[in-house]
Amino acid sequence: MTLKKTFPKILWLIISSSIFFIILYFALFYYTKKAEKQVYANSVEHFDNEVSKLLEVNAKPILVAINNDTNWDEFVNFIKDRNVKWYNESIGNELNIYEADYLGVYDVNKKFIIRTETPKIKSVDFIPKAEMDLLNKVGINKFYMKIPEGIVEVTGAAIHPSDDPLKNKTKASGYFFVVRLLDQKFIKNLEKLTSSSIEILDNYADLNEEKNKIRSLSPLKDYNNQLVAELSFKRNFAVYFENTTNLLYVIIVAFFVNLLVNLIYTRRLVYYPLDLIRRVLETGNKKAIRELKKTTGEFSYIGNLFEENSNQKIELIKAKIKAEESDRLKSSFLANLSHEIRTPMNAINGFTELIINTDINETEKLEYLNVIEKSGKNLVSIIDDLIEMSKIDSNQIVPNFAVVNLESCVNELYETVKITIKNKAIDFKLIKSKTPAEFNILTDDIKLKQVIINLLTNAIKFTDEGEVTFGYEIDEKRDLINFTVRDTGLGIDEDNHKNIFDRFKRVDSDISIKVGGLGLGLAISKAYVELLGGTISLESKVGVGSTFYFSIPLKYAKVEHIVVKPINNIELIKSEEEVILIAEDDNINFLLFQKMMQNKNFKILRAINGQEAVDICINNPNIDLVLMDIKMPLMNGFEALEQIRPIRPTLPIIAQTAYSSSDDKLKIEEAGFTDYITKPLNRERLFELVDKYLRKKNENEA
Repeated sequence: MTLKKTFPKILWLIISSSIFFIILYFALFYYTKKAEKQVYANSVEHFDNEVSKLLEVNAKPILVAINNDTNWDEFVNFIKDRNVKWYNESIGNELNIYEADYLGVYDVNKKFIIRTETPKIKSVDFIPKAEMDLLNKVGINKFYMKIPEGIVEVTGAAIHPSDDPLKNKTKASGYFFVVRLLDQKFIKNLEKLTSSSIEILDNYADLNEEKNKIRSLSPLKDYNNQLVAELSFKRNFAVYFENTTNLLYVIIVAFFVNLLVNLIYTRRLVYYPLDLIRRVLETGNKKAIRELKKTTGEFSYIGNLFEENSNQKIELIKAKIKAEESDRLKSSFLANLSHEIRTPMNAINGFTELIINTDINETEKLEYLNVIEKSGKNLVSIIDDLIEMSKIDSNQIVPNFAVVNLESCVNELYETVKITIKNKAIDFKLIKSKTPAEFNILTDDIKLKQVIINLLTNAIKFTDEGEVTFGYEIDEKRDLINFTVRDTGLGIDEDNHKNIFDRFKRVDSDISIKVGGLGLGLAISKAYVELLGGTISLESKVGVGSTFYFSIPLKYAKVEHIVVKPINNIELIKSEEEVILIAEDDNINFLLFQKMMQNKNFKILRAINGQEAVDICINNPNIDLVLMDIKMPLMNGFEALEQIRPIRPTLPIIAQTAYSSSDDKLKIEEAGFTDYITKPLNRERLFELVDKYLRKKNENEA
């Protein structure tokens, strides 16, 4: 009787336990499948978002560039006068800027005017006329279409004057289109950008689902919003739930063999991991993911998958924030650049018009001309900073180490800067070194001077009254030269210290807006210091002032005591019928030379190209000095110099160039020019060079 009574209980226990385990089994199976679907769905969603964002980033430069070009008054004029030379120089050479294969221009009547293309695209005038009607409404539009060469991405924009680019869309002056061929190169670049494999599918293609792959489809639509094709992005998705499913089958079979043992460990091995999965799926709990990773078997693997999924979310958020920040900085920089360029240009144009069109006395005229000169210098400074930053970004800047007399270098900078701040109530001092350089050093003196000039310029800008000092000390124990630039000016808030050397960033304040600038000076200085092998840092408090420190390696040239060279002012001399040849193809620049020298007793000859300059030098032995433009037709300045030097080895030949970087200056010196002067021309510098080399020539002849 006892066995009969006990057996049903045991049987019931077995049955109830089996039912309980089966329920647990199906619950585990359900949550596993749910986890699989959830992880897969999340990954696909994130992949779609990532592809969409990256495609927007890929198209953004073209949209910004085409918006700038089509709001250009000269482009409007081209539609009317069809000046092909202007088009080739200003628009036709922008294929590399757009990274495009075809540029096309149409007039207001939708008639084809001109194109610029790569060998990839032979087709001409393939833009639908209806698209131009659409541009009258929307201004800018991007669409896709098929041409004989394949599928192309077309970005079009209506051409408008700069003073009213959007208000009168129905009165466009013409239409401009940028075309990219979706060829193998385009696909490869896009694959690299998106870290996926890409196929172009026609709109009838059937997609076969692939195991352990995720896919995102980006439709390519024409101007009528009709599907032309689709871009299929495919990426590996290494999630393997089959092992989990097989393990579940093994567990349910083993249960009947090890029922009693399994009952003891059910909660720890099954229920707890399932609860963790549930918490992760419902809330994304990071603590639950960590605990799930600590479990054994496939649950730990699922925990790794959840962690990977969570990390992907974080990376996507970071990428989005970074992209938005980059876009914001670029937009802010472009707006700031536009403002900084238009400000001096407004002054130049405005005061020039006042001089031409109004009756003014000589005092006012001189005042206006001073404003024009100052604005021109500001504009050149902005352009120089942009070019230098571009060269730094493309790794084109290399240090040119030479023997430098450090004491003379610092004294020269002091004398130069002191002259420029006579109108400010600033006590400007050069702090004499306690441990001066006893020997010449090896460094790039041009870049070193530029760093010090940038820091001093900033200090003077933000110090209306007070003290600005600079100096250096030799640290032979650590083989360093430590420079200090200190001011008692505005100061910088501590929150801005970490970004002060970043390009395009500057401290926003009323004084910053007043003094202007692109925020590139400190970024260029930091790049130069690091190029020389050094470091730069800052200490600053608002209302107290700022101190910039930078150090470069100490390298003595040779053990030879140095003597500080004095700074001498050059006395200008009046010439007596010396013959000067000016090689200049631009009429306005030549006129400027003539006007500058009209009070001097020079005989001026002109060559309009390099070949003519060579012929004149050969046939006129009385020429005393040559001002040689670098960029000229037929033969440039370098080529002309090569032919003149063997015939007239002692003839002073001064290069005049619009190239102003340190590398360009080094190239001019290495070519064998006697000296150089940069454009825009400085009258005092011009007379200084002319008098110097004419005096030297006269002394040699005497």
